[in-house]
Amino acid sequence: MDAFFTSVLTVSLAEIGDKTQLLSLMLAARFSHKSAIVAGILVATLLNHAASAWLGTWLGQFILGPTGQWILGLSFIAMAAWLLIPDKEDDDAIKYARYGAFVVTTVLFFIAEIGDKTQVATIALAATYQNIFMVTLGTTIGMLLANVPVVYAGEAMLKVIPLNVARWAASLVFVIVGLTIIPW
Repeated sequence: MDAFFTSVLTVSLAEIGDKTQLLSLMLAARFSHKSAIVAGILVATLLNHAASAWLGTWLGQFILGPTGQWILGLSFIAMAAWLLIPDKEDDDAIKYARYGAFVVTTVLFFIAEIGDKTQVATIALAATYQNIFMVTLGTTIGMLLANVPVVYAGEAMLKVIPLNVARWAASLVFVIVGLTIIPW
């Protein structure tokens, strides 16, 4: 269960202020069919994070032992620093609106996740825990926890939760996870 809970926590926090969360906000402003946006986020995340978790599990078998644990721990700490760098919104997404909320969300979310913080986190989590299913489930739920509220109440939420505070809190969680992985 550590793989699941750590995956939910790290990804939901890492997603705050991320480009895919900004994409959720933009899609919610553009499309009225909110459930189609949520379904697109779910499908794109499942596909992307399942592939990422598989890759992480495969990579994890090559970085066993103390050296591998140091590499994984330091990668979480490096991602903590990366979380503090704000992402920018993709303005080109609107031109695909004619394909409908579900298709646009699925395609744009899948593409936006490639090389994203949460994808890298999914790979690192799977390498650490060696559990494709629990990491994929946890990271997907984490993405939904961070993005579904934005789809339904995005602008109001941004007024309540300062992004800077959320980024620092998420960064702290990644540092803690990294420090717990390193074999002191």
